[in-house]
Amino acid sequence: MKQLIVNANDIVGPWVARMSGGGNVFVRGQTIGLAENGELIAGVVYEDFNGRSVTAHIAAKPGRRWMTKEFLAVIFDYPFNQLKVEKLIGVVPSGNLEARRLDEHFGFTIEARLKDCHPTGDLLIYTMRRDQCRWLGLWEKLNVARHDAAA
Repeated sequence: MKQLIVNANDIVGPWVARMSGGGNVFVRGQTIGLAENGELIAGVVYEDFNGRSVTAHIAAKPGRRWMTKEFLAVIFDYPFNQLKVEKLIGVVPSGNLEARRLDEHFGFTIEARLKDCHPTGDLLIYTMRRDQCRWLGLWEKLNVARHDAAA
């Protein structure tokens, strides 16, 4: 059984950092995780919220069993409808083709390239504006209750 995990930054943040290979432990933001049979299978860390935008770091175990419509509804509802940001930001190393494909599947587009800013090459700045997010309409279609994550 899958379970949504909110307000567990001390568990989900370090897990996302480990899964994404980052040196950060993401202690400055909010998290949303998805567990299956008590084990985390996906997580999102939102950090650097400034009122207009927030950066999201998404990590998941291999496979697509985490990519449910309910989880996608939650992870896009939080920044756009609860934080009321106009833009969601994702930072991806240029060599991480899997993460790039995922961001592009979600609807992010490359806005900037920072040359030689990552140990493996460039950093790509992906962004998604509220009006570009096709996942926001899922709430009404799925009749899912909103989660209680706090900003």
